[in-house]
Amino acid sequence: MEKEKMILEFMNEEKYVPMKIKEMAQIFQVPKDKMEEFKETIKKLEDDYKIEKNRKGKYKLITKKYLSGIYRANEKGFGFVKIDNKEDEVFIPKENNKGALNQDEVLIEIVKEAKENEKEEGKIIKIIKHEKTTVVGTFVNNKNFGFVIPYDKKLGTDIFISKKNFGKAKNNQKVVVQITKFPEKGKNAEGKVIEIIGNQDEAGVDMLCLVKEYNLPYEFPKYVIDEAKQLKNKVDKKDIPNRKDLRDKNIFTIDGEDAKDLDDAVCVEKTKEGNYLLDVHIADVSYYVKENSNLDNEAIIRGTSIYMFDRVIPMLPTELSNGICSLNQGEDRFVLSITMEINSKGEVISHNIYKSIINVKERMSYTDVNKIIENSDEKILKKYEKYIDEFKLMEELALILKNRRLKNGYLNLEIPESKIILDENGKAIDVKKYETTFANEIIEQFMLTANETIAEKFYWLEAPFIYRVHEIPDMEKISELNKFLFNFGYRIKANKDNIHPKAFSDIIDKVKDKPEEKVVSNLILRTLKVANYESENKGHFGIASKYYCHFTSPIRRYPDLFIHRVISEYIDLGYNVDNKFKEKYTKLAEKYAKTSSEREKVAQKVERESLDIKKAEYMENKIGEIYEGIISNITQFGVFVELENTVEGLIRFENLGNEYFIYDEQHKHLIGERTKTVYKIGDKITVKVIEARKELRRISFSNQEVF
Repeated sequence: MEKEKMILEFMNEEKYVPMKIKEMAQIFQVPKDKMEEFKETIKKLEDDYKIEKNRKGKYKLITKKYLSGIYRANEKGFGFVKIDNKEDEVFIPKENNKGALNQDEVLIEIVKEAKENEKEEGKIIKIIKHEKTTVVGTFVNNKNFGFVIPYDKKLGTDIFISKKNFGKAKNNQKVVVQITKFPEKGKNAEGKVIEIIGNQDEAGVDMLCLVKEYNLPYEFPKYVIDEAKQLKNKVDKKDIPNRKDLRDKNIFTIDGEDAKDLDDAVCVEKTKEGNYLLDVHIADVSYYVKENSNLDNEAIIRGTSIYMFDRVIPMLPTELSNGICSLNQGEDRFVLSITMEINSKGEVISHNIYKSIINVKERMSYTDVNKIIENSDEKILKKYEKYIDEFKLMEELALILKNRRLKNGYLNLEIPESKIILDENGKAIDVKKYETTFANEIIEQFMLTANETIAEKFYWLEAPFIYRVHEIPDMEKISELNKFLFNFGYRIKANKDNIHPKAFSDIIDKVKDKPEEKVVSNLILRTLKVANYESENKGHFGIASKYYCHFTSPIRRYPDLFIHRVISEYIDLGYNVDNKFKEKYTKLAEKYAKTSSEREKVAQKVERESLDIKKAEYMENKIGEIYEGIISNITQFGVFVELENTVEGLIRFENLGNEYFIYDEQHKHLIGERTKTVYKIGDKITVKVIEARKELRRISFSNQEVF
C-alpha cells in the first residue's frame, strides 16, 4: 500500500510526464531483484483503474472518476448499482453490465448524467468481487450436458454443466453448483454440482434451498456445541450472593404458545403514591457467553436468529437458547434487571439497573393473558385466579405507556403479518392474518420502555454502546408520498427543517378503520428509512424516541448481547469504568453495529422469501379461483394486488384489460387509452388466479372485472 501511494503521489506531481516502467524504476532506484515486485505494483494500480498506459506504453494517472458499488440485476438483463453515500442508484443497461451477476461488487463509470425523470446511467468497468461462488437451482439433464436454472432469477445466467460435472444429480433435482467459470462475452457461467438438496416436493427441500442459497450457518461446529454442553442447566450457587434475590416475586413470561427461547420476564406493582413499578428481567446471556469464546465468535458470525416455518437458525445453540439462558417456568435463572418507577403520565421518574436471580411463576401465552384482561374465558380465569389483579395492572400500565407514545408521535402502523398453516409434511395449507391482541401490546410497551431507559442512561454516561437507529425520512420521499396521499385527501405537513413523527402519526389516526388504511400504512412504511444498528445515538423516528437500543433479546440478537456485556461491566465496577475499556469497546461497538446490521438484512430477506415461497405454494392449487383484493402498488410492468389473507400477486398489463394502459408515474395511476378506465393504489378489484409457482416465488392474477 505504501509503494502504491508513493507511485501515485509521484505521478500526481505537476512536473510529471508519462513514462515507461523502466524509467520510473530508475527514478525510484529499484534494485534488479525487486524489479518484478515493482512491476506487480504497477500492474495492480492499472487493474484498480488508478493509472493507465497510453499507446506508447507510458503510464499516467486516470482522470476519469470511477465509483464502486453493489450491482442489483434485473431478470431482463439490465440492472442498478448502489453507491455508498449516494441516494439514487445508477442505471446499467444490459450492454454495459460486463457479465456482472446479482449482488456483485463492481467498478463503474458514469456515462450519462441524471435527468428529470431518468436515473444516472453507468457502465461497468470491472467486477471487483463476485458475491456468489455457489448457486442453488434446478438441475436439467440434456444427456451429453446439463445446466442449472438458478433459484435467483436476477442472477442473469443459467449455469452450464459438462457431463463429467453432473455428480449424482438427477433431472429436476434441487442442487448446489460451484461456479468454475463466470459469464463473459455473452457466454453462460459454467460449474459443477457439489451437493444434491433433494426433489422439489420432498418435505423441507424448499426451505433448505433457501438456507443453501444464502449460505446460512445452518449447523453449529462441534467445538461450539461442546462448549455449550459444558455449561450446566443449573445456576452456579456461588454467584447467587452477588445478585438480588427475587425468586419469591410473582414474575411472568408472556410469549406465543410455540416460543422456546424465553429471554424476557415482567412484573408490575403499584407504590403507595400511586406510581407503577415495572420490572423487566432479561436473561443474563453474557454471564454464559464469554467474550472471545467459541460461542461468542459463532454468535458474531450469525448476528441474529433466523425464523423460518419448519426451522429456526438460532444465534446460540439450543443448549443455551432453550436451556440455561431461557427463563423457563419454575427454574432459577440469572438475569439482568431494570426496575422503573413510572407515573400516571407514563413518564419514567426513576430507575435501577442490577443483576438478579429470578424464578418464573407462570409461563403465560398471549392468548391466555388476553382472555384474562377481557374476562372472556371462565376456565382460564379460574386457573390464574390469584394473578388476575397483576395482569389487570399490566394492562393499565401498558395503556398509559401507549397513550403517551401516541401523543409523542409514535407510528402505530397496524400492518397485518401473515400466518402460514403447514401440514405434517411442511406444506402450506392455509394463509391468514396473524391476529395480535392487547397482550402482545403489553409486552411491546414494557420492552420499548426498558430499551429507551437503558439507551438514555448509557448515552449520558458516554458509554461505548450499540443503538437502534431509525433516522428521519428524506424530504424528497415525503414529497413523493404526499403526491399519493393527495388522492385520498391527506397531506403530511413537513419541511426540511421540521420533520416530526407526529405529522405521520396524525395521518395514521385519520385513516384508522377506513378502506384506505392498509394502503396508506404501506405507503408510509415505504417512505420511512430502514432501521439499523450504530455506535452513535441518532434517535428512533418510528417510535418518536431520542434514545433507543435493543436490550431485551440477547438470546437472538448480538447487539443486545454486546450491550449486556457493557452494562455488566459498569455494574461490576460501580460505574467507574476506565478509558482503556471505553476505547476497546467503542471500536467493538462500531464493528458489531455494522456486521449485525448486515446480518439482519440477510435474515429479513430470508424470512420474507420463505413467506413468499409458502404463499405461492398455498396458491398453487387455487388456479382459476376468484378473489377480492386491493391494489397495493402500481409499476411500469403491472399492478400488484393484495388479498384479504395477505397474499399478494401481480396483474401484468396483458392481463389487465383489452386495451393499452398509460402509466402516470407521478401519481402511480394507470389510464386506459380507449375506455379511460383509471386504476389507482387503494382501489378494490376482483382477480382470478392464473399462475402460482413457489420455485419462482411468484403469484399472477388476471383482472376478472374485464375478462
